[in-house]
Amino acid sequence: MANPLIALVGRPNVGKSTFFNKVAGRKISITEDRPGVTRDRLYTDATWRGKHFTMVDTGGIELKSEDVMWKEIAKQADVAIETADVILFFTDGKEGLHPSDYDVADILRRSKKPVILVVNKIDNYSPEQIFEFYSLGLGEPYAISAEHSQGIGDVLDEAISYFPDVTIEPVPSLKIAVVGKPNAGKSSLVNKILGSERSIVTPMAGTTRDAIDTLFYRRDKAYTIIDTAGIRKKKNVDDDVEYYSNMRAFDAVRRSDVCLLVVDSAEGLTEQDVKIIGYVHEQGKPSVIVMNKWDLIEKDTHTVNRFEEQLKEDLKFMDYYKSIYISAKTGQRVEKLIAAAEEVYAHASFRVPTGELNDLIGDAIRLQEPPSYQGRRMRVFFSSQVSTCPPVFLLHVNDEGLLHFSYQRYLENTIRKAYDFSGTPIRVNVREKKDDE
Repeated sequence: MANPLIALVGRPNVGKSTFFNKVAGRKISITEDRPGVTRDRLYTDATWRGKHFTMVDTGGIELKSEDVMWKEIAKQADVAIETADVILFFTDGKEGLHPSDYDVADILRRSKKPVILVVNKIDNYSPEQIFEFYSLGLGEPYAISAEHSQGIGDVLDEAISYFPDVTIEPVPSLKIAVVGKPNAGKSSLVNKILGSERSIVTPMAGTTRDAIDTLFYRRDKAYTIIDTAGIRKKKNVDDDVEYYSNMRAFDAVRRSDVCLLVVDSAEGLTEQDVKIIGYVHEQGKPSVIVMNKWDLIEKDTHTVNRFEEQLKEDLKFMDYYKSIYISAKTGQRVEKLIAAAEEVYAHASFRVPTGELNDLIGDAIRLQEPPSYQGRRMRVFFSSQVSTCPPVFLLHVNDEGLLHFSYQRYLENTIRKAYDFSGTPIRVNVREKKDDE
């Protein structure tokens, strides 16, 4: 059973995202003092007075705009309203009532959902500041200042009063981050996986500003897919919002279990793609290289082999990579992605038995001794796997300084040949054995 859903709606720039971030306890939604910054539906799980719920932040509703992006934002807000259990309707107490507020109020009344009227940006409350908002016909207004955390608890108390008397624990799920350059087809891929228009998809690059989490189920297993903004080169980021969008994407990588690294096949692997993939590698995340837009490639019997050779050349630093060739547009092989994500996560979670590892390292050393330095050679006394996700192997040695990078790589390759760690980085570290160990 899913958590109750609270949707935050209202026209642009009334403080929905500030409220969202306060309740979430971290800066999830990008806040900027201009309309249109929050475009997609953003979700977070939260708890208030022992009640678990999911909260969704929507882009501001501009009903009379003919702009294609505003129309898409309005469509996303409609979905949030339709799926919500409780709606928080945000208005601006500083600016006062706006004609658009009446239009949104009419939509919310027709939804037949519980609606709580929130008058935000009331820093010093007095009754006359909210009197005019009664004319919206949505009951008693709640005066708050989201920026200063005033009145938030009263709003949440009212919201959870509509929840059923059932305690629902948060659902553990495999977190899959979808990352890549702008316009590589990430949002189209997410929508195809989910089977719904979860993220706004338009032909222009940079449409998704925030990292968007969506919980879904496949064969009774729970997954959270995280759609991220396209990561641009630093020199091309000339806007604060884009800067924070990049930061959200990097944060999505850090909190994910698996990354789907989406590449535009028609464009090929670019320097920026390699940098993004390199960041995922450095963070120790299992991943799948997703070669998207495969439907646009003219093919013969050797096409995949040529692409694979190029990937091997460009990704020498992570020769463990796993790739899959898909088309988010046509759906070609998209159904294989979840299985691929499960597979690389299983490899990242695998633990080598200590006895087997010591036998393997011992045989590798006998086959090829470590290089000597100034007449001294590294000796390995004991080996163990100290963690998973990524797998980290620790060798207790006589002198840490005697481990050469090439020999470290040799030991890593030895472990990979013995066990399937495809799709995940592994680490081989050393620690000098003390006399008391």
